[in-house]
Amino acid sequence: MAPKKVTRGSTARTVKSGTDDRAGEEDSEMVSPEETGAPTVRGKRKAPASDQGRTKGEGSRSRPQYDHWLMKSEPESRFENGIDVKFGIEDLKALPNQTGCWDGVRNYQARNFMREMKEGQSAFFYHSNCKEPGIAGIMKITKEAYVDHTQFDKKDVHFDPSSKPDNPKWSMVDVQYQRMMKRFIPLSELKKYHLQHKAKGGPLKDMALFTRARLSVQPLTSEEYDFILSLENKGPR
Repeated sequence: MAPKKVTRGSTARTVKSGTDDRAGEEDSEMVSPEETGAPTVRGKRKAPASDQGRTKGEGSRSRPQYDHWLMKSEPESRFENGIDVKFGIEDLKALPNQTGCWDGVRNYQARNFMREMKEGQSAFFYHSNCKEPGIAGIMKITKEAYVDHTQFDKKDVHFDPSSKPDNPKWSMVDVQYQRMMKRFIPLSELKKYHLQHKAKGGPLKDMALFTRARLSVQPLTSEEYDFILSLENKGPR
């Protein structure tokens, strides 16, 4: 029998897993609670890049407040336990009211970033684990963090038997499609700017896409967001 693709009405099937050897990034997110400060990816420990990556209350320095985000999902079919985890920006656009829940995040740092999101904030929709990863469009946060129901669903690829209804571990937000980028901004182009800015100074010198590449939910400073947005009006580099 052919694998079945799960549909959930207006629920966005988003998956933050898989690897992209070309991009040097990996988006799988299941980690253990004791490793919140140093998230693991498929059992690999990732040291926090800075105090920005720590949860509130850790360290002596306060964390910055972000109001822009980058969120990764896979636009090409890939099956886990017989379920197609594909979810690209066109899938979000096709949902009722072009809105869905961003479920399936299983990394504490990424979850904590989602819990910081505020209604009305903007996020780049990033296509990951595909032939050409990069930024495809823009979406808006329409509902702030609430309990991710997939953690309790035994049939869901994101089921977490260690999470209990009276003490849920995982959260999600609702997002709404806003528009496609005027042109697709590939990872390769962003990396060129990152390396240039790292060497000579510039807004992308510390961009989380390169300093915390394994996270599928990443914060952006206003300077980073505005610079990336300006690229859509320029020719490919």
